[in-house]
Amino acid sequence: MAEIISTEKAPAAIGPYSQAVKAGGFIFTSGMVPIDPETNTLVEGNIEVQARRAIGNLANLLEASGSSCDKVVKTTVFIKDMNDFGKVNEIYKEFFKTNFPARSCVEVARLPKDVLIEIEAVAAVE
Repeated sequence: MAEIISTEKAPAAIGPYSQAVKAGGFIFTSGMVPIDPETNTLVEGNIEVQARRAIGNLANLLEASGSSCDKVVKTTVFIKDMNDFGKVNEIYKEFFKTNFPARSCVEVARLPKDVLIEIEAVAAVE
């Protein structure tokens, strides 16, 4: 049985999808982008600023789902420019501190709202 997860602490879905779904002991999140959930506006700035907001949104969504960054088993990171990989890693380590999850990171031609980063995750729920 799947449970739809929604929180005001992460950007609202802008299409026909859920912020996250809880199923089989796991949370499957949609991609989080650097939108301020309080104002529903894009966070302007460089990759560090946008990465911190996007991963912060993911952390808020995981918490609302009954999980946390410590319980993430897999992330997928989409970035506009692979030259930002090192900068993204520095921000990533602010949220994922130990037992790093498996991860894929790919450069993409374009992301929603022309943001610089989007991140999604699969996390355990206990």
